[in-house]
Amino acid sequence: MYDRTFMGEALPLLQDLLVLLLVAVPIVFLFRRLNLPSIVGFMLAGVLIGPYGLGLIREAEAIEALAEIGVVLLLFSIGLEFSLRSIIDMKRAVLLGGGLQVGLTTAATALIALLAGRSIGQAIFFGFLFAVSSTTVLLRSYIERAEIDAPHGRVAVSISLFQDLGTIPMMLLIPVLGGRSGASPVAILSRLGIALFAVALIIFAARAVVPFLLRHIVALRSSEVFIIFIVFVSLGTAWLTAEIGLSLALGAFIAGLVLSESEYSHQIVADILPFRDVFNSIFFISIGMLLSLSALIADWPTVLLWTIALICGKAALAFVAVRALGRSLRISLMTGLGLAQVGEFSFVLAQAGYPQGLLSTSDYQRFIAASILSMIASPFLIEVAPRLGYFLQEKASGRRGDEEDEPTSGDAEPLTDHVIIIGYGLNGRNLARVLRRIGIPYIVVELNPDAVREAAAQGERIIYGDATRREVLHRVGVERARVLVLAISDPTATRHAVQLARQLNPQLHIIVRTRYMIELPELLRLGANDVIPEEFETSIEIFSRVLREYGVARHEIQQHVNEVRREGYQMLRSPSLPIIEAGALAEALSSAATETVLIEERAPAVGKTLGELDLRKATGVTVIAAIRNGQAEINPGPEYAISAGDVLVLLGTPRQIVHAVEHLNGN
Repeated sequence: MYDRTFMGEALPLLQDLLVLLLVAVPIVFLFRRLNLPSIVGFMLAGVLIGPYGLGLIREAEAIEALAEIGVVLLLFSIGLEFSLRSIIDMKRAVLLGGGLQVGLTTAATALIALLAGRSIGQAIFFGFLFAVSSTTVLLRSYIERAEIDAPHGRVAVSISLFQDLGTIPMMLLIPVLGGRSGASPVAILSRLGIALFAVALIIFAARAVVPFLLRHIVALRSSEVFIIFIVFVSLGTAWLTAEIGLSLALGAFIAGLVLSESEYSHQIVADILPFRDVFNSIFFISIGMLLSLSALIADWPTVLLWTIALICGKAALAFVAVRALGRSLRISLMTGLGLAQVGEFSFVLAQAGYPQGLLSTSDYQRFIAASILSMIASPFLIEVAPRLGYFLQEKASGRRGDEEDEPTSGDAEPLTDHVIIIGYGLNGRNLARVLRRIGIPYIVVELNPDAVREAAAQGERIIYGDATRREVLHRVGVERARVLVLAISDPTATRHAVQLARQLNPQLHIIVRTRYMIELPELLRLGANDVIPEEFETSIEIFSRVLREYGVARHEIQQHVNEVRREGYQMLRSPSLPIIEAGALAEALSSAATETVLIEERAPAVGKTLGELDLRKATGVTVIAAIRNGQAEINPGPEYAISAGDVLVLLGTPRQIVHAVEHLNGN
């Protein structure tokens, strides 16, 4: 009896899920084949099978509950990618950029609604609805395009974070806008204070308790218990925030932030990813199910007008907000187009405001239709955003560039035979530090104005600028440079910069850091000399540490590293090269290596000539170059006297080089 009752209740939901998957898989497969965004395919699948389409779904509320879990898991995984420190670092983009975007959009929309004859409460409520963008669509699109860490991606996510936090006071103001008695400003401020206090308490408790519990969970060495605990933390925190009147997604994001500082965060992301993607797909299908085709057809001119005004208006106002942060025209336009849609929290606001009389039935249907159409259009807008950004940049290049308004350092004599570093992140800073120590001239180009100001104040030779602009590369002397290093997390901008730099200086040595191996052939085709994929170098670091743990000598590990790099990169550059030929080449070269050594202050070699040291006889190593004060001397003679701070380039086997380093520096 129990089994039959349970099966009778579960079968409708199971049938709905089967229908959902049966329709979604071929549509998304077709979209991927056509190189179209899968998000749009999911939404169209929802339109097709929803209650306003073919009516194949019977348990719509259950599907919506599963979709809510998808949003929770998405925000949880995004929180894992951030940290409380990174949120603090982005405070200017979050507070100023997000505050301007929400304030301008709310004010502009409210003014238009007032002119259209709506009441003041309704007008402000319309402003709330259109001020919020879809974090889910935004993040999913940027993740698929590997642009989540690009400048426009980080700014868009920062503004979206402010929007999500802004829904808290918006929800509290709905009773006031609806004219409900008892909703006084004091009561609202009191509820807001309680909510913020509860969030702070949750963060404190999670930071104090969760890491302790997590260590004991990991000690069990049970993947099942680990996954169950992580899902419990994410859903439990989401439930707690919902209980105090906030959103589920906000609680999940807080849980992700707390766990992001754990050493287990990468494993958590790997375990959560499959669940997130499945439930997230259900979310987009559920959004499509809200669209009434009959209402859309009956009122299509008004809906189309709303959609166009929504997309153009939000893009323009977000553009203004990002420009106020000091970002370039290209980044501002790309960010504006990324935020030009209505968010999932707007649907929550609409459902709360509709019973309060803040939306009429016709306005509610128009809003739903226009919102879904804007979400469907969003991936396409993000797709064309780079091309539109570069077009705007080229059109504006005739006037005074954006770079001139930003702080720079070291604009004295023009550099020659120097290194140009694009991007002042971790890789750029480390490279600049080493070049400065050795004495090789360099200049840095960075798109983050805050980073430029901070570095310039410390005496760094740095300018604000977009490396995809011809004027910027001219300004840093690309025609006279020896090396260009691209260390940015924007695949589109990287490809443009490589192509432009190669056109301006055919002899330039271009080194590119990229995230994925798949980008290597295209970057080499555009003119890069060396492409360093992070995932390939990570694999090298992993096996190096494994060998080190087993006590393998350092020079042997280095020999294996050199062989893997030669074989791996050579196969990527020349896929048609026979394997036996690559292996023979590696065998021929494996016995030789080059290494640089910095002569220390009290090294035994200081004051001696190369002839006196006779490294060739003592260690078997040949000195093929010496660098002093940034000037290189190739193949120095035996009379060359070594000074502290010199950099010697050694040629020999890894074992010989180890002996030579000990001979030179005495350690």
